[in-house]
Amino acid sequence: MQLDLNLLTALDALLEEGSVAGAAARLHVTAPAMSRSLGRIRKATGDQILVRTGRSMVPTARALAMRAEVHALVQQAHRLLSARQELDLAALERVFTVRWHDSLTAACGTALIAAVHRQAPGVQLRLTAEPGTDTPELRRGEVDLESSSGRSTLSGIRHRLIGRDRLVVAVRPGHPLTEGPLSLERYAAADHVTVSRRGRLHDPIDDALTTRGRERRVVAAGPTTAFALQLALDTDLVVTLPDAVTRATRDQLGLITLPLPLPSPDIPLYLQWHQRYDDDPAHTWLRDLATETVQALFPPPPASQEALTPGPGSDGYAPEPAQEG
Repeated sequence: MQLDLNLLTALDALLEEGSVAGAAARLHVTAPAMSRSLGRIRKATGDQILVRTGRSMVPTARALAMRAEVHALVQQAHRLLSARQELDLAALERVFTVRWHDSLTAACGTALIAAVHRQAPGVQLRLTAEPGTDTPELRRGEVDLESSSGRSTLSGIRHRLIGRDRLVVAVRPGHPLTEGPLSLERYAAADHVTVSRRGRLHDPIDDALTTRGRERRVVAAGPTTAFALQLALDTDLVVTLPDAVTRATRDQLGLITLPLPLPSPDIPLYLQWHQRYDDDPAHTWLRDLATETVQALFPPPPASQEALTPGPGSDGYAPEPAQEG
């Protein structure tokens, strides 16, 4: 009998559960996938393994005879592999690629690099900018960890919600909008700059204004948050952007923060990675360290809290219509 570990694990589940559906649920795979595994097991063993009697399935005599040995083999293999997964951070040598939105890198990049170097001095960290278009690097393993304001719909991509942000308005000291309460009318009448890697002059704020019978004039689109904030400091342009991930930069520049004068949904922040790293202890360490670093900006929300989330094609860190993965 020639079976790989995946088929041995499937066989163990099938013999324990006594059904394709039960084994599939146990291993978190689809019933069709488990049926295909059963077919491969039957071909490899030359035995039916499970046969249908009425509305249920029962193991064959051969299956009953091998059940205890198969279970012992699977448990032994898992113990052996687990023993090899002991993580020694002091001896770890690896290059990780982290692709974050520029505002998140500015807010947390230094702290993440310092924490990584302190705990695992042999690890190298590559912080790269988000591209202007959606790319498959996460699936190909070229990017280890990615930030997103929406959950990916791509197969095999895992996500972790680590916080929710809110939109605020930033202007230079002495800006006319700082004189008195910021009304919707005064906000809409000002000149604005958007943050867009694609150079978009329109974002969801414009849609929200339209529903209220208002329209704003966007003078420019900046490719990064840092550029837009500097532009707001040097001119009378107004920039609307997430609060927590830009707070440190706004404070450094001395910008004035005003509340957005219209309701908007919270902005979720996700970390994403490929499922191939689920059981990788070094990657798990990096995910947890990145989560801890980012959550220092804001506490995680209750698990039951839901918000409108943009899809994987969203441009930057701003609210868009929900596209659940």
